[in-house]
Parts: sequence; structure tokens; C-alpha cells
Amino acid sequence: MQILEALALSVTYICCSAGALIQEASIHNILSGEVIIPGFPIINGGEVNPEDRGLWLIRYLTGCANHVAAGSVENANLCLEQISHLASPDGDTMQRIAAYFTEALADRILKGWPGLHKALNSTKISPVSEEILVKRLFFELCPFLKLAYVITNQAILEAMEGEKMVHIIDLNSFEPAQWINLLQSLSARPEGPPHLRITGINEQKEVLDQMAFRLNEEAEKLDIPFQFIPIVCKLENLDLESLRVKTGEALAISSVLQLHTVLAADDETQRRTSPSASNSSNSNHQQRVLLMKQRTLGEWLEKDVVHLYCASPDSASASSPLSCNLSPKMGSFLTSLWGLSPKLMVITEQESNHNGCTLMERYLEALHFYCALFDCLESTVPRASVERQKVEKMLFGEEIKNIIACEGIQRKERHEKLEKWILRLELAGFGKVSLSYNGLMQAGLLLQSYGYDGYNLKEENGCFFLCWHDRPLFSVSAWRFRT
Repeated sequence: MQILEALALSVTYICCSAGALIQEASIHNILSGEVIIPGFPIINGGEVNPEDRGLWLIRYLTGCANHVAAGSVENANLCLEQISHLASPDGDTMQRIAAYFTEALADRILKGWPGLHKALNSTKISPVSEEILVKRLFFELCPFLKLAYVITNQAILEAMEGEKMVHIIDLNSFEPAQWINLLQSLSARPEGPPHLRITGINEQKEVLDQMAFRLNEEAEKLDIPFQFIPIVCKLENLDLESLRVKTGEALAISSVLQLHTVLAADDETQRRTSPSASNSSNSNHQQRVLLMKQRTLGEWLEKDVVHLYCASPDSASASSPLSCNLSPKMGSFLTSLWGLSPKLMVITEQESNHNGCTLMERYLEALHFYCALFDCLESTVPRASVERQKVEKMLFGEEIKNIIACEGIQRKERHEKLEKWILRLELAGFGKVSLSYNGLMQAGLLLQSYGYDGYNLKEENGCFFLCWHDRPLFSVSAWRFRT
């Protein structure tokens, strides 16, 4: 495929084009049961140019999200009907994205009828084995987790040089490959391996059992004194006394795509304690309706989409329902980790603002972020791949649904950009540690060895960003106990 053709079909390109053009559109006419968008024909099926179809899908999706935010179910339904002629979970990349965003928007609508929503979802089963499988598939199909693990391990190796007793607390323990690699590196130390303890935290006992089996097996093979301590619990419910950090141990903490889940507990606490939030679901909905009556879709898009697609300075500081100093649970959790006096803490998080206080904020940020992730799979995995479909549906699709359809304690995917994590961690007493050039080199060699095209690494102020082309998707930062 020629370069220009590839660019024209790129979802990221389509999103950027839509961001520039969508300001001209205003979904405001509902005539004879059809949604009219100025400048675009009504979709009634048939073959459509892929690039045009992508632009139509983004416009219809944005109109639908706007109607859902305003509580206009009838108009949202008409948009969903139009999208159904174009979207497909096994089509091209934009068709797939549209399928999962429409599912999320429809799920949010259905939650307005709790009985109906519960009845439709009462028989759905998600086996733990499937959850483990889809995370492993993401690990295999995209390099982001591999890169995060390589960078984390290198930082730990450097921080623990010469230490005889090392304790690692893994706040999201599910992938043995990370620590198998570290065990192999520690066994090659000139001074010999340390006594290593890993405390793994996960909600699923089955996941931790597999971790224990694989890591004990590898440690025995390498003749490394090793102990794995499983803790089955949600991160926000973790009792730090159960971590049993011993005197004389050098402590490292690793958190990969997990710390943001604690923010949900803050939202729930605020809902329970704020008098004005006792009926938050209804009041927020009413406020959205009143707001949308005062602002047209064009005004929404002029204010929000330009920020999103043009990457203005304001877009990096999209508002969160809770500012750093209004996050008591997160603040308390980070302060407790600081109290353990870690020699090193390495944090990997999504580099996007999916914790905005309005649906439209979250929808627009999520659309741009997941367009890039779906583009990643499109570049390396065939469309007919069952593994790709599982990652898109069971991982990306469920994350999108959580961001769009859920509120309160149920909304776990509260991704925020590194700048907010820096503020939180500094308030808790941590000092930033610059990640080393060796870590960057090793991550770069990993990309080269797998032949990944389109993926990039960027260093900024001692932190690393894992990028798809020029767009940062994940950040890795390192921290230490500061007195």
C-alpha cells in the first residue's frame, strides 16, 4: 500500500480529520425518523468509501454521545440506527472502534432502566481464565507491556545493586514473564543474586496461584533464594500491614496500569459525604440536560474537539471530578506507600485523561486514545485474527464501556496523565528518580528485535513515554522515598 493510501485509511488520521471538520456539523434535525448531518448524506446501507465512512462514523458517534449526555434517548437511538449501517466488530479499524463505542453508549442508556439492564446482563459470565488469556494476548500482540516491564526491571536492577535482601511489591501481579526476566538478570550479578521476596496483589486467587507456580519454578532452576507472597484483594482495600516489610530489606514497588483504580474509591466517598451528591445520578443527569439546552453540539465541539484533536496546551489538563488535593483515598494510599520507605517505586499508567467529570470529555478523550490502540493492532495483526478480536472486545471494549457507561465506584478505568500523578506523588512525599539511558536503550532494542513499526519511545524530564508514532499512550516514571 502506498504511503498516502495508508495515511488516508489510518484511524488516527481519520480522527484528526474529523476533529478539524466536525466543528461545522450540528446534529439538530430529526426528520421522518432520520438523523440529518449537514454536508453528509443519510446512510441507508451500501458500499461507502472507507475514509468517508470513518468520518461519518465519528460524526454520528459524537452526535450520539451528545444526545446520551443530554438524556435524549430517542435522538440517541436514531443515531445508533445510522451507525449500525456502518459499524462492524470485524470490519476495518474505524468500524471496529465504532462498534465498541456504540455498545458502550447503548449500555449507558440502558442503565436508565436498572431492571432491564440487570436482566439483560444477569447471565453473562466472564471466567477468570478468559480474563487472564486476554491480558496475555495484549502482552503478546502489542509491545507496551513488554516495554514497561523492561524499563521497570532495569530501574530495579540499578537501584538494588549490591543489596543482599530485596523485596518487591507488585500492585498488579498477573504476568510471570516480567519477574522471570528479573530473576534471570539477578542470577547473573557478579556478586551473586540477593534473597528475593515478591509480594503479588491481585483480586483473583487463580492468577496468583499461576504466578507462584511459574516464579518458584524459575527461581529453583536458577538456584535463587526466593519467596512469593500472594495477597488476594482489591488494591483500594489493601492492608499495608499485610505486606510485612522486614528491617534490612531494600524495597521496590511496581505498579503497571493499576494505580488509577484507587481513584474510584475517592469518587464514591465524595458521593456519600457530600449533601449535594446524595442523589448524584439524577442531579448530574438533570445538570447535563440543562447544560446541553444552553449549548449546541457545535459549541461543544468547538470548545472540546479542537482541544482534543489539535493537542492544545489546555487538553493536557482536562478537568477531573477530583483534583489532586481532593483525593483523600488516593492521597492516603500513596502516603502509606511512602511510609514503607521504598528505595524505588516504578509506575506505568495510561497517558490520557479518562477521568473527566462529563461524559463528553471522557468520550472525546477515549475516542482519540483507543483510535491509536486499534491502529496498533491493525498495523501488525490480520483482521480475521481471533486473538485480535478477543483483545478488542474483552480488553479495549470493556475499558471503553467502563469509561463511557459507568459512574461512581463502578468506573475503575480513571486514567489520568503523568502531570497529575507527579502532583499526587510529590504531595505524598515522593521524589522523582530519572530513568536511566540503559533502560531506554534496552526498550529500544526490544522494539528492534520484534520488528515493531510505528512504535516509539520518548524521554522527557527523566520519564519515558511509550508512543504510537508521535502520540504518547503510556507513561513510565520512577520515584523514591524522600524524607
